[in-house]
Amino acid sequence: MTRTDREAAIVDLDGTVYRGDRLVPGADDAIEALRERGLEVLFLTNKAFEDRSHHCEKLRRLGVSATHEDVVNSGWVTARYVADEFPDQTVFVIGEEPLLAELERAGVDVTVDSPGDVLVVSMDREFDYEKLELAQRTLEAGGPFLATNPDRTCPMEDGSIPDAAGMIGAVEGVTARSVDTVLGKPSPVMIETALEALSVDPERCLIVGDRLETDIEMGNRAGMESVLVLSGATDRPAIAESATAPDHVVDSLADLESVLE
Repeated sequence: MTRTDREAAIVDLDGTVYRGDRLVPGADDAIEALRERGLEVLFLTNKAFEDRSHHCEKLRRLGVSATHEDVVNSGWVTARYVADEFPDQTVFVIGEEPLLAELERAGVDVTVDSPGDVLVVSMDREFDYEKLELAQRTLEAGGPFLATNPDRTCPMEDGSIPDAAGMIGAVEGVTARSVDTVLGKPSPVMIETALEALSVDPERCLIVGDRLETDIEMGNRAGMESVLVLSGATDRPAIAESATAPDHVVDSLADLESVLE
């Protein structure tokens, strides 16, 4: 892909633009460089326990220009999907308040204290035995099993914390049910949502992120040019061990210029 072929860039947030509340050094300049080259930038994150407004405000606070429409997260994508695919059904949610609010804004009937017709699982820092039992009862009744994202960990300033995979694994373990549909990266639903937001063909789109199994896998599935940054969840030994190969590897967003030239 040449410089004139690229029309847009999908950029991950946690581990790519920032870690916790700290900007990855040079990330702000890299985003500005993409825009100066005429690329539309969409920030795409699997983090569902913070809503789009929170992500937008955080980017601005760290010196990166962003509007609400510049950010798509797995919670928003999940809410749209559930509202479209399961209207008039009650959804039992393992997740935090921003995800619950996102679902309710989409018109979804949400419950957190009784079984539902549909199960949605996400990262939940108050996950407990009662929630696990309610999830079990929802699935025993034959309900669909959805998840916002498959991430094992979420990068923070000084390491990482358990992400949605921990809750998904617990439910799978006690029910012998595998998740039916994951809505975040690298799912087809997330790919379609991102490309629709950008109005661009995938072969003219760059995707930049720190995870092989989500960011790079999504880009490869869609036919995008993929860039792995080593500022987050992945190191060089992991690249060698993975069946998913990025088109480019850079230390951080600060080194993206070498790809754009």
